[in-house]
Amino acid sequence: MSVDYVVQIANQALYLIIKTSAPILLVSLVIGLIVSIFQAVTSIQEQTLTFVPKIVGVFLAMMLLGGWMLNGMSEFMTQLWSDFSLYIR
Repeated sequence: MSVDYVVQIANQALYLIIKTSAPILLVSLVIGLIVSIFQAVTSIQEQTLTFVPKIVGVFLAMMLLGGWMLNGMSEFMTQLWSDFSLYIR
């Protein structure tokens, strides 16, 4: 197994991590921005106000996108295990 092959597997893994985590992070970012704008408009400076909406939003996003995320990770792991004989050379 060459160094190039290891780098390719690591590259695929990092791309999968970014691809699966991006929707959840974007939901959290958008909710945080909306709550921050609401805090600025109403002059409420409570730091803990953002936690509950973010938790609910991330939970809902995981419920909606969880199957897609799990499918992508399962496909990657299946590919890794099916090519296992190539790694031992």
